[in-house]
Formats: sequence, C-alpha cells, structure tokens
Amino acid sequence: MTISNFAKKYNEKMFPNHESKLLKTDPEFVELFDNFTFDEVTNQNDLDGHTKFMAVLATLIGCQGIDEYKLMLEAAYNFEVTPIEMKEIVYQSVAYLGIGRVRPFLDATNYFLTQKGIKLPLEGQSTTNKDNRVEKGNEVQVKIFGEGMKGFQNSGDEDTRHINYWLAGNCFGDYYTRTGLNYKQREMITVCFLLAQGGCETQLKSHILGNFNVGNDKEFLIKVVSQCMPFIGYPRTLNAINCIKEVASKFKTV
Repeated sequence: MTISNFAKKYNEKMFPNHESKLLKTDPEFVELFDNFTFDEVTNQNDLDGHTKFMAVLATLIGCQGIDEYKLMLEAAYNFEVTPIEMKEIVYQSVAYLGIGRVRPFLDATNYFLTQKGIKLPLEGQSTTNKDNRVEKGNEVQVKIFGEGMKGFQNSGDEDTRHINYWLAGNCFGDYYTRTGLNYKQREMITVCFLLAQGGCETQLKSHILGNFNVGNDKEFLIKVVSQCMPFIGYPRTLNAINCIKEVASKFKTV
C-alpha cells in the first residue's frame, strides 16, 4: 500500500494508535480514500482543523451518516472540538432535521463522551426563558439577517403565522441564543446541515446570506464545503457551491 506520509500522520492525529478494520478487508479503498481525503483535500486550503471537524460533524448529521459520525467524533475530539461544541452542534441540528433524524446522533455523542469519562449532563448553555425566548430570538434574527426581520414572529398569513413565531422562539430563541458557539459558528453549521440534506436550496441560500452578514465570506464557505466533500459526494457539493456563488454575486450589489 502507498498511503502518503501526510495521510498517515493525519490519521494518527485523528485516531491515535488505531488501525482501521478496512485495512484488512478493503486495502485498495483505504489507500484511495485516505490519500484523497486526508492529504489532497486537507491540503487544498488552509481551513483550521477545529473548524473543519465542526463542519464535518454537522455535515454528517445532515446526510444521516451515523456510522461515519461515530468515527469522526474521535477525530473532532483530537482536533479540540470540545464536548460543549459537540453537543451544541447536535442540539441545533434538531431545528433543521427534526428529532426523528437527530436522536441517533445525540445518543452516539452521549456514548462517546461517557466513554471519555466526561460527566453528563454538561454545563447548561441556555440564556433565555419561556418569557423572553421569542423576543430574544427575533433579536438574533435581526442581527443575522437585518432590520427587515424585526417583528418576524408576527408576520405571515394567519394560517401559517405560527411557524414564523416558532422560528423566532424555538429555532433562534431556544438554540441560537445559547452559549457554547458564536453566531459565525452557528451559521456555518446551519449551512452544513442544509447542504448535506439536499433539497433545501431555498433555506441554504438564506443561510449563506446569513453567513455573509456575520462575516463568513464566500472564500470561507467554499473552504468548508470543499473539506466536507468526501463525506457528502460531488452532487451536493456542487449544488452548495453554486448556491454560494449565486448569493455572493447578489450580495456584492446590495
């Protein structure tokens, strides 16, 4: 086998003293995948490992890659993604995928952290309560998407206005107001949830704009998508890049 020295060292950092079972059953595949993912792709840009593995975890939740997610928890941990950051990624994903798809990832994360000797529950990160969550959530919407979002919770047709109310109070008021991740990180992982699902291009474009508004520029998002490509494949990667470029071309004219 001719796995590159860089890929070997990167694997050792992700998984110290671990030997993949696939080395015995699928050595040719391991050579192809590791040389590409953990050498060529990794060296394509300068995205730091901590950010990369936060994005990878969010992407794997988005594409429902539970087995790979379990493996990448170890890699993320060794690239200093903290237990709180792991939990915040999973918690926020519920707003974009629903608990039906997220439960296995929450269970996997809890098991991983327990195996690491980390006591659960972790320190609480909530900053809102039932009385102010809608107001505080809308304030976050305005900070990320602009003054046009002011009062969003009361907008829309009467028969669907409750969804806008929930978006303000639940998606943003319950999750985005939490400590543990900042707005730039939260908008990045949201893009990862959406691009990995596919079929969410309308929402993806909205959150690409949100990323631009909080300081995650076009070049940064393309770096993120590029590092996640081996985990989601080319079609969804290319769709995401097209959305980034489309929003960027309009963003420059605003």
